[in-house]
Amino acid sequence: MLALQGRSLLGDAHNGLFLAAPRRTGKSTFLQGDLAPALQQAGVEVVYVDLWADTRRDPGTLIAEAIARALEAHLGLVARTARKAGLKAVKVAGALEIDTGKIGQIDGLNLVDALRSLQQAAGKPVALIIDEAQHALTSEAGEAAMTALKSARDQMNQPGRVNLMLVMSGSDRDKLLRLVVNAGAPFYGSQIQALPPLDTGFIAHVAGLVEAQRPDLVPVDRAALQEAFAAFGHRPQFFMAAMGAVLSPLSGHSGRFEPALQQAARDQQAQDEAQMESDYLGLKPTEQVLLWRMLDQGPRFRPYDAEALRFYRDKLGRPVSVQQAQKALESLRQRTPALVWKSARGEYAVEDAAMHRWFQARRDAGTWPPDPQQGRLLPDDA
Repeated sequence: MLALQGRSLLGDAHNGLFLAAPRRTGKSTFLQGDLAPALQQAGVEVVYVDLWADTRRDPGTLIAEAIARALEAHLGLVARTARKAGLKAVKVAGALEIDTGKIGQIDGLNLVDALRSLQQAAGKPVALIIDEAQHALTSEAGEAAMTALKSARDQMNQPGRVNLMLVMSGSDRDKLLRLVVNAGAPFYGSQIQALPPLDTGFIAHVAGLVEAQRPDLVPVDRAALQEAFAAFGHRPQFFMAAMGAVLSPLSGHSGRFEPALQQAARDQQAQDEAQMESDYLGLKPTEQVLLWRMLDQGPRFRPYDAEALRFYRDKLGRPVSVQQAQKALESLRQRTPALVWKSARGEYAVEDAAMHRWFQARRDAGTWPPDPQQGRLLPDDA
């Protein structure tokens, strides 16, 4: 909190806080249930937008509309009064004029002016929280919105006073890095921070609930719960669902429930890995080697450079043209669910970051590629 407000000697959060955490590990719950209320309690106007709330709509539009709704909430009474008086425009804090007929619409009012107007109308600092911010990079309007937000930050914040706080989260650190990692990135120089997963405090809370409702299970083995939670990938939704199942009177379990919970975690992990293996083996050979290269290279992936084309040829035993690679990438993007993500600048990445962890684990274990014939790939139509 202090860092966001520019009151901490260390860190750069007042220039933008970038948080990365895997999907379903409680990131959005933290942003909406913990961070946003804490900011509001500290006298900050909070605007929250989830860019995955509707992936069919342009992320730039979603950002603009979230800011517009917050602005309209503050100016609604002023606007109605102005209209009754026959005025066409109202002034915010005696400065910026806003067309009362366009309040709630960003067309004609850029994001910088809209955020400045919101801060002046609210009479307090503004915090814009963008969940799944990496999705903004998938459209030109989204990229433009990010650049505008950087400009708004630079114009609205002054030494010793932060009027605009930017918090951006992502479920894939590699994708989020594209907002900060090179000189052309809108927030070049900022750092990505890993959002810590739920820890022993969460496990203690769950164990306490079980002990309160089931005295016959006192004491609950907290270490066993922690191990199961880790095996579930620190995903509370899956963990709690499994807890409910093994504690149900209909489960058929007798005695201690912890071993059954640990087994459920191992089963879930095996199921996740089996699904990824099935997805991979269901691809055409050219698609497989493209995905293999992407998993191996991460943010360094370049689909058509000489090294990549050599890699494809070595694995397939035949050359792959740029056109064939393009066709394979597009096929990977069009799958349901998509296996590959593409930015507006033509950068590619694996859609689900969990595949990177699966790939790394198999490679470390010497079981990559996941093919009974150890990577012997046959020609395809690509």
